Amino acid sequence: MPPVPKKKHPRSYTRHRRSRWMRLEAKQLVPCPNCGQPKLPHRVCPHCGYYKGREVVEGQA
Repeated sequence: MPPVPKKKHPRSYTRHRRSRWMRLEAKQLVPCPNCGQPKLPHRVCPHCGYYKGREVVEGQA
C-alpha cells in the first residue's frame, strides 16, 4: 500500500503551499539613458525607441 498522510491538512495550508511557486516577482526597472523613463533592462525603450544609444524603432512620444 502506498504511504498516506496521518492527518488531514487544512485547505489554507494546502493553498498557502501551492501559492508559493506562482508568486509574482516585481519587475526590475531601470531608467532609460536617453529619455529617463523607466524601462526593462536589455530592452528597447517603449517611450523613445532607443537601445544602446541608437534609435531602433520609432518612439511613441
